[in-house]
Amino acid sequence: MVDAKILVEKLISYAQEFLSLNDLDVVYTRNMLLKQFNLSNPTNEAVCVQEVKDFTVPDVLIEEIKEYTLESGISSNEIDADLFANYVFGLLTPRPSEVNKTFTMLKENFGAETACNYLYDLSQKNYYIRKTDIEKNVKWEANKLKIPLEITINLSKPEKNNKDIAKLLTQKQDVKYPNCMLCIDNEGYYGHATQPARSNLRTISIDLGGENWYMQYSPYLYYDEHCIVFNKTHTPMAINAKTIEKLFDFIELFPHYFIGSNSDLPIVGGSILNHEHYQGGRHEMPLHKCKALKTYESESYQGVSIQVVDFYNSVIRIAGYNRNAVEELAGDIIEKWKGYSDETVNIIASDEEGRHNTVTPIARFLNDNRYCVELILRNNKTSEEHPDGIFHAHKEYHNIKSEGIGLIEAMGLYILPARLNRQLNYIAQILCGQVKYNKDEIAKKDHDLYIHRNMIETLKNKHKNLKDFKKATVIITEYVNETCASILRNTAVFKDDKQGVIAFNKFLNYCNLTLSK
Repeated sequence: MVDAKILVEKLISYAQEFLSLNDLDVVYTRNMLLKQFNLSNPTNEAVCVQEVKDFTVPDVLIEEIKEYTLESGISSNEIDADLFANYVFGLLTPRPSEVNKTFTMLKENFGAETACNYLYDLSQKNYYIRKTDIEKNVKWEANKLKIPLEITINLSKPEKNNKDIAKLLTQKQDVKYPNCMLCIDNEGYYGHATQPARSNLRTISIDLGGENWYMQYSPYLYYDEHCIVFNKTHTPMAINAKTIEKLFDFIELFPHYFIGSNSDLPIVGGSILNHEHYQGGRHEMPLHKCKALKTYESESYQGVSIQVVDFYNSVIRIAGYNRNAVEELAGDIIEKWKGYSDETVNIIASDEEGRHNTVTPIARFLNDNRYCVELILRNNKTSEEHPDGIFHAHKEYHNIKSEGIGLIEAMGLYILPARLNRQLNYIAQILCGQVKYNKDEIAKKDHDLYIHRNMIETLKNKHKNLKDFKKATVIITEYVNETCASILRNTAVFKDDKQGVIAFNKFLNYCNLTLSK
C-alpha cells in the first residue's frame, strides 16, 4: 500500500528539484495535492526524500500515483489512473505563462538553444515526453543500402490508415472539444479514454508569417528534440509560398533546428490534415546528408543554388544567402508544380476528384549559413492498378508499411507499426526452423502472419537450409530495409530511369531552370 502522505512530500521535493517549484508555492501546492489524494492533512513525520533528486525521469512517482489511486478507489481502471497521474504532474508544472516567460528570458539572454533545452527538459521531467517508453522503440540504421535510411519500430502509437486520415478533412469542427489533437485547447486538458492526457503539456507562443503559432515537443519523440509547431487557428493544411515564409521565420527563431511541413492532401500528407502544423527538431535526416545529382540555375534568381538531390524520391534543393530569392523561387516552383501534368509518367495535376499535385517542404540553415529549402514533389492520384495511390507504397509492401508516407518518412526516417516487432520475430523463428512452417494456416485471413504470407514464402524459398535465428533476423531486417527503400521509390513522381530523368528535366525547364554547364 502506497503511503499517500509520503508520496505528496516526494512530489513536492521532485517539483522543487526539477519543475521550478518556488519555495513560496510549496504550502499552496501541498494543499492542492492533499485535496487530489483525498487527504485531510499532511504527514507529521520527517520524510527522507533525497532519492527523488537522483531521478532522471518521474516514472517511479507516476507508478506510485497510479497504484495509490487504484487502491483507494480514486481511479477505477488503468486509463483513469494514467489520466490522474498526468493531472498531478500538470499541477506541479509551471503554468503556461510562467513557462513562456522563462523561455523568452533564456532565449534573449542565452540564445535559442538554451531556451529550447529548458522546454525539452521540462517536457521530459513532467512526464509529457515519456522517455522510458520511447527508449523501448526498436531502432536501427540501414547502412547497407545505396542511400542509407533510418528505421524505427514504434511501440507507443497506433497505426492509422489513409481512409481514416481522409475522413478528418470532412469532419464537422464543432463535434468535440478540443477540435483535434493539435489545437491549443489541448494545453492542460485532462483527457479521457479516447483523448490523451494533456494536463502536463506546455507550449511556447511564437509568430510565424505574422500569425500566432505555438511550439511544443512531441510526446512520441521520433528523433532528437522532435518538436511540433502548430497554428493557433484550427485551419486545414496548406502548401504555398506563404508556407516557405513561415518555415524560414521558424529557423530564424531557432537556427539549430530544421522544420518541415507535411503535404496538404490525403495519402501523401501525413496523419493530420485538418490543422496546419509543422514538425522539426535537431536531427540530420538521411535526405539532408545526400548530395546533388544535378545542378540547375535561373536567370531570374542569381546566386541561388538549385539542385536535384540524389535521393529515392523527387527532391529539389534550393539554397542561398538571400532569403527573399530562395523564398520566391521555392514559391514559384510550388505553384507551377500544382498545375503541372505529364501523362507520360502518370502525373495528373487535377481532375474531377480535385487537385493531386502538392509538395512536402523542409527548411533549414546549411553549415555555411545559407537558407535552404528542399521541395519533395508529391502526387496523390490513384488508379485501378494502384487504388491506394500511384505514388504511395504499392500493395506488395503494405505488410511492412501501409500508412501514407508523410514528412518524416519522406526524409528517410521510417516509423513502422508496433505489430512488426512481434510478427518479424515470429517469421525469424519460422525461417530458422524453431517454429514449424504451416502455409495453410498462415493463408487464413485471421492469422497474425497472413499479411506477410508472400514475404514468408519468398524468404523460405530463398533460404531453405537456414538454422540460425540470428542470421534469420539479419535476413528479415535487410528485407525490411529494401522494402522501405522500394516504398520511397514508389513515392517518386519522377523515377530513376531514362523516362523519369527526361520528365524531371522537362518540369525544371518549365520552371525556367536550366542545367548548369
